[in-house]
Amino acid sequence: MGFDKVPAGSRGRGEPLPSAVVRVVTRVMERYHRLRRDRFMGMDLLYLTTVGAKSGRRRRVPLTRFPEEKGWLIVASVGGAREHPAWYHNIAAHPDQVWAEVGGTTFRVRVEQLEGDERATAWERITAEQPRYRRYADKTDRQIPILRLIPAT
Repeated sequence: MGFDKVPAGSRGRGEPLPSAVVRVVTRVMERYHRLRRDRFMGMDLLYLTTVGAKSGRRRRVPLTRFPEEKGWLIVASVGGAREHPAWYHNIAAHPDQVWAEVGGTTFRVRVEQLEGDERATAWERITAEQPRYRRYADKTDRQIPILRLIPAT
């Protein structure tokens, strides 16, 4: 299942880090997070694996997860950057090749982008649990996407 990407913004936190830097930082952060039972700054994490939109290679990134009945919500905030994160573009390009690791178990997941009232309700929950996301939204003029990851059956 694909989705229509929301447009990038015209303002926000600077340019994204080079992909080589992101890969090194991701490996270091993953080791750090594992020592802390996949938690960071009071947030529960999952490890999202996507297939690169351009490279076709698997890419892995730790993200905050917000559990819900169907699966988990993730937020494409990049700290309020003007552009969406690479993993968001990867999902849009290859929506059938997405995996989430939670608690040491990896699931192939189906991805839904939340819109309208459903997104607004999820945003209120997310910002109540983690107010930093509201600050991220204040830094940019793009709508920060919220995605639902549902374990595939």
